[in-house]
Amino acid sequence: MSGHNKWSSIKHKKGAADAKRGKIFSRVSKEIIIAAKEGGGDPALNARLRSAVAAAKAANMPNDNIDRAIKKGCGGGEGAAMESLSYEGYAAGGVAIIVNCLSDNRNRTAADIRSFFTRYNCNLGGSGAVSWKFHRKARFVVEGPEADEEKLFNLLLEGGADVEDISVEDEVAEILAPPEAFADILGIFEKNGIQPTESSITLIPENTTVISDINVAKQVQKFLDVLEDYDDAQEVVNDMELSDEVAAQLAAEEEE
Repeated sequence: MSGHNKWSSIKHKKGAADAKRGKIFSRVSKEIIIAAKEGGGDPALNARLRSAVAAAKAANMPNDNIDRAIKKGCGGGEGAAMESLSYEGYAAGGVAIIVNCLSDNRNRTAADIRSFFTRYNCNLGGSGAVSWKFHRKARFVVEGPEADEEKLFNLLLEGGADVEDISVEDEVAEILAPPEAFADILGIFEKNGIQPTESSITLIPENTTVISDINVAKQVQKFLDVLEDYDDAQEVVNDMELSDEVAAQLAAEEEE
């Protein structure tokens, strides 16, 4: 399916870019901070935090780092308070972009994001410019033998979880559900010994913008990579879908 070309190719590239240990720690730490900020610092009562802490431990993050991130999210610890900020706009080909940031300096972050959009000839819009195209969803990724669509569907159905979609490709399953179902699904996975490789509450586009020009695809991907690498960026979402031809070309180039 062409929609999965977008997902798998971009996620593969992102996974390779995130392979550096420090980058993984930074991402997981920010997820812990924002989870604690939104739902409190007790993992037993905060499913999103519990999931973020599990991801941190899987990445071998020291317990001291985890504790500091939780305290920072709850308003304690050293340093200035972290603030959630969101920026919206369009990249090449009309691809909608949302950059959600976690920052201790609003002015610095705003200036940096504006600079990125200008440098890559993208259009930064105001609040609501593209957010209407996205819906917040609970999202889980399960890899390996557990990535069986029928088994996952039956498991979640029997557990009473509200699931909207399960898609599987190349032993990678993506589960989408309403945000309020996050804790239920995580609990079912924990009970059955399933450890998702990704679990978050994120923005998913209702419809996609199909890119059939490989040069435009590369231009957008380069911009996305810059945003992903930005220290203050917590979440970068887009509605780009690569055509089958472009996805195949990019995959072939990565293998060279």
